[in-house]
Amino acid sequence: MRRLLPSARRGAGGEAAAAGSGRAGRNLFEAAAVYVAALAEDDQERMEEAATWVSPGQLAFGVNELASRALLVLARERSQTPETVARALLGVRPD
Repeated sequence: MRRLLPSARRGAGGEAAAAGSGRAGRNLFEAAAVYVAALAEDDQERMEEAATWVSPGQLAFGVNELASRALLVLARERSQTPETVARALLGVRPD
């Protein structure tokens, strides 16, 4: 996860600065949504910006929550289990 989240590379002092930066009202879910969308679009600048809105731990939690919710929606749409969809998305063979 640290490799994917540039803000996770900051030390403890950087976390406090990261959590306090950005415009007021940003929350971990907004940061995660912007971060993941920017990642999908290969927009490094926007990824770095979103990573400053919350602490690295909060961003990681938000990204995990987004992945879980997206997986559940896709599984329902495809009438498949979440594990089947996750494996298909990642190109992992079924058991």
